[in-house]
Amino acid sequence: MSRKLAIAIFLFLVSCVSLPTNAHPLKICEFERIYQLGDSISDTGNLIREYPIGANTAFAKLPYGENFFNNATGRCSNGFLMIDYIAMAAGLPLLQPYKNTTANFEHGANFAVAGSTALSTPVLANKKILNPVTNSSLDIQLDWMTSHFDSVCVDHRDCVEKLHKSLFMVGEIGGNDYNYAIFQGKSMDDLRSMVPDIVNVIVEAVKKVISYGATRVVVPGNFPIGCLPIYQTAFQTNVSAAYDKNQCLKQLNDFATYHNEQLQKAIHKLQQETPNAMIIYGDYYNAYQFLLNFARFYGFDTERACCGIGGKYNFDLRRMCGAAGVEVCSDPHRYMSWDGVHLTQEGYKIMSAWLIHNIFHKLHCHF
Repeated sequence: MSRKLAIAIFLFLVSCVSLPTNAHPLKICEFERIYQLGDSISDTGNLIREYPIGANTAFAKLPYGENFFNNATGRCSNGFLMIDYIAMAAGLPLLQPYKNTTANFEHGANFAVAGSTALSTPVLANKKILNPVTNSSLDIQLDWMTSHFDSVCVDHRDCVEKLHKSLFMVGEIGGNDYNYAIFQGKSMDDLRSMVPDIVNVIVEAVKKVISYGATRVVVPGNFPIGCLPIYQTAFQTNVSAAYDKNQCLKQLNDFATYHNEQLQKAIHKLQQETPNAMIIYGDYYNAYQFLLNFARFYGFDTERACCGIGGKYNFDLRRMCGAAGVEVCSDPHRYMSWDGVHLTQEGYKIMSAWLIHNIFHKLHCHF
C-alpha cells in the first residue's frame, strides 16, 4: 500500500466514523430503526442483565468501557462497537439492549448477547458442547424480537409499514459455537460438520425477520479467527508453515473462510427466493484483513492484547482482562485487540468504516 493511498483511506475512514452529518451516505437510506441479533461483537448490555452470571462478568465493570465515558455498559471492548458506529452513521441513537426495561426502543433494539450461539443449548449439548456463558442463543433472541414486535405493532401490516425503513443486522453469530467446540477438544472435522446446521439456523433467522417486514438485512460472516490472540496463544507453534503472511494461523482462517463461503451461498439462494428484500453479506473477514493491513502501516500493535498478561500475545486464558493484576495498556488507540478476543474501539471504528463503504451500494437505498 502506498503512503498516498493509505492517507486517502485514512481520511475516508475519519469521515465515515465521525459524528453523523447530513452528508453521510448511510443517512441517504433514511433508516428509522436498527435491530441487532448476535453475540459479544454487538452486545450493548444484555448479558450483564442476565442474573446471576451476567452481573458478575468482567464486562460489567471497568476497564471494559473505560473509553465509553468511563462507563462499563456491557460492551466487550474499551468503548464503542461496530453497531454503535453504524447507528451513528445512520444518524440514529445508539441501540439500547433489549434487557434494559427502562430503555427507549423508538429507533430499534439490540437483542445480541455476549457468549451466545447460533445453535440452541440443547442442540449443542447433543454434540457434547457446553455453553458456559448464556442460554440466550439465536432462537431465544428471535423470541425476544417477536415479543417486542407484538408489543409495538398493532398487526402484521403495521409491522411491515414500521419496518420498511429499518436495518436488520443478523449476526455475527455462530462464532461462539466454534469457539466452544475448539476449546472443548473438538476436531476440525467436527467443526466442519457443524457448519451446515449453523448456516441453516442463521438463514431461518433471516427468513423470520423478513416475515415481519424487514427489507434490508445484513448477515455478517466470521472473523479470521486465526489472527486473534486467544487462538494464537492456544495454538502457538514453531512450525512456520502453520502461519500465513500476516502471522495468522492458516488452518483456523481456512475454516473461517469455509464457514463464510457456505453462508454466502445460502444468502445468495435466499436472495433469489425473496427478491423484495435486500439480503447482504457483511464481510467481517475482509474488513478485519483491511484493519490488519491498515494497522500495520500506521504502526499499531497488531498481535498483542491491550488488556492482558503474559506471553507473546499478552494473553492468558486463565487470567483475562478484568481479573486481578491484569493491566491495561496506556494507549489502547494504538492496539487492535482489546482483550485477546474482542477488538478495541479503534479497531471496531476502522472495521465499521470499511464495512459501511462495502455494503452501502448493496443496500439500494432509494426510498
